[in-house]
Amino acid sequence: MTWIIDKTFEFCYGHRVWTQKLNGEYAADLKCACRHLHGHEGKMMVHLTGDGLDSTGMVTDFRHLEWLKKWINTYIDHQFIIDKSDPLYGQIIGNRNLIPVLVPGTDHVAGWHLDLTGLEENTPEYEYYEGFMVVDFVPTSERLSAWMAELVEIKMRKLGVSVTAIEWWETPKSRSVFYRDAQ
Repeated sequence: MTWIIDKTFEFCYGHRVWTQKLNGEYAADLKCACRHLHGHEGKMMVHLTGDGLDSTGMVTDFRHLEWLKKWINTYIDHQFIIDKSDPLYGQIIGNRNLIPVLVPGTDHVAGWHLDLTGLEENTPEYEYYEGFMVVDFVPTSERLSAWMAELVEIKMRKLGVSVTAIEWWETPKSRSVFYRDAQ
């Protein structure tokens, strides 16, 4: 038997899909609005499964995902997710050094925050630079869902729990679903 549990997280984030291209045969116009700096009211659903139920009769306790809520609140919510390869990266970020952001309790680098050394807290400059999550991929909803599947899988495997899928909503009507292959 297989059980799948899921938990939903809501947050706001911004991004820029600098690689966006449209096909005029399908799109109403060729305006690539996702190339603009823009934001979303996002939602993510994490689907988890285990080899069986634990001694309490659960795949895992839903509270075992509290680490993820805290991580999302710190590194995704009200952050601008930017690709290190974005041609405008230098203009947007400048030459600030990067500090690795780890999956909690692991040495896996999930992305980077900017080094704020030398900036005075609670100033406009500090607040601007603290609002970035730097990644090494174009932050489309498809890639964001795959990224989150990897991060959650790395953390949850210690409990014998696997990610089955991640659903990532950019808007209430637009989402991507990443199904993780069985290991």
